[in-house]
Amino acid sequence: MSASERSIELTRIAAATADDKKATEPVALDVSERMPLADVFLVLSGSNERQVVAIAEAVEEALHAEGVKALRREGVREGRWALLDFNDVIVHVMHQEDRAYYELERLWKDCPVVELD
Repeated sequence: MSASERSIELTRIAAATADDKKATEPVALDVSERMPLADVFLVLSGSNERQVVAIAEAVEEALHAEGVKALRREGVREGRWALLDFNDVIVHVMHQEDRAYYELERLWKDCPVVELD
């Protein structure tokens, strides 16, 4: 089983919104076969705490406009690692330093990459 079309569509909307806020290094991974709780992980970077917050808030607003509300949001205020759980899509907006340290892509390296426009 692979990620649903709707999950991929929402991922691309989130990635485009993040790009508008100058997010860097976007990577979307289809985790549907490895994790029953989500279809896609979208990992993004911000260069400072304020940018991480701005990216996370913009993504949340854009997906809300698509009729999808975040079920959980963690770390947005701190601006180091914001996690937005939209059920099928989980968005990680990470400070560049934290992303280099945790290397989420390495942890999920066996998952297929979702192409972003």
